[in-house]
Amino acid sequence: MSDIGTMLADTAERLFAAHAETLADANGAWPAATWAAIEESGLPLALVPEDSGGFGVPVPEALALIRQTGRHALPLPLAETIMANAALAAAGLPLAEGPAALVPAGDQRIAWGRFATTLVHDADGARHRTGQLACTATNTNLAGMPRDTLALEGSAEGSMSSNGPTLLELGALARALQMAGALDRVLELTIDHVSTRVQFGRPLAKFQAIQQEIAKLAGEVASASAAADHAADTYADGGDLSFAIAVARTRIGEAASKATAIAHQLHGAIGFTREHALHRLTTALWSWRDEFGTQRHWTLLLGKRALDAGPTNYWPMVVAA
Repeated sequence: MSDIGTMLADTAERLFAAHAETLADANGAWPAATWAAIEESGLPLALVPEDSGGFGVPVPEALALIRQTGRHALPLPLAETIMANAALAAAGLPLAEGPAALVPAGDQRIAWGRFATTLVHDADGARHRTGQLACTATNTNLAGMPRDTLALEGSAEGSMSSNGPTLLELGALARALQMAGALDRVLELTIDHVSTRVQFGRPLAKFQAIQQEIAKLAGEVASASAAADHAADTYADGGDLSFAIAVARTRIGEAASKATAIAHQLHGAIGFTREHALHRLTTALWSWRDEFGTQRHWTLLLGKRALDAGPTNYWPMVVAA
């Protein structure tokens, strides 16, 4: 990892850990001090090229920061702001001021919409940037994170044509990375729990049935991690991002369903309590699974690509990806 990448990763870890209690107790209020510390650290500029005002961090290392937000189930729009700034820089538009929201064409539930002071949205083949807008309806996802409806019509302050990834793809990539990070942490918490929880005079981890479930959980997490890494590499290399994201979101969504079931079973009732970190990760996973394209959307896209390839080109498509 580069020096600047290491510095940003260490900074992010310290910030997320230092503000974890504040974020957990926010109860819907905007944690202004925490966001100010994140902005001051420069984390929202991680994916912005140096000549556009960023740090010049290698793309894989910048994407690793998004994965870190997943490990902490971070209840702030840092992943969205990182991607929004990347989209704005690529379109030659001014970077975000404050927290940003990504608004794919036709999306009606905008992540962190009520708090976003910059919005990036696609319409009529162009990329648009606007400032804060009034909410027409407020809501939250299962993890308690704001998902709002905003009045976007005629709101653009600046627009540019864009031939790069769509906002749907950028948001879906962010969610894939966050889910992979959350699953990493779910596995760590579960291993720690069964290693320290004693039943019938010995740790749960000593029981063969528990070991088998941990092996299944680890397999799902490893598969999700590989799928997320492949999507990140494809974005960095300029490859077929839509296909890579469809693979990642399909596989990671499946892994999230299986892994959360195993983790909660092994934790018992304690995993559902507000005092335990597991429920914050699993509710985030269940929510992220259907954001920026539902599980069904990405699975159907993947199936269509397979059918379009046909019997002759199916295997070449798989190995090329």
